[in-house]
Amino acid sequence: MNNKFIDNEANAEYPVEMAQIVQPDKKALITLAITKMPYGKYKGLRLVDLPEPYLVWFSQRGFPKGKLGEMLQAVYEIKLNGLEFLFDKIR
Repeated sequence: MNNKFIDNEANAEYPVEMAQIVQPDKKALITLAITKMPYGKYKGLRLVDLPEPYLVWFSQRGFPKGKLGEMLQAVYEIKLNGLEFLFDKIR
């Protein structure tokens, strides 16, 4: 076996760079978990608790500009990829 590759459980070889585990940014997750929607129908609701259809609506029509839009897009991606468990210990 070449040192630049590692074996996984399925006996497939992947470059070492691909095998590195990605760790979520804890500070960013905490910020997403505590930030509340500042306006609209869901004003006051934490971004992580926004209904998925609302986030899908934003993804289709465009997220707001600035930090809020970036956070809404991050929450959308987290929910889309089934990673909501990342907030379980923070909530």
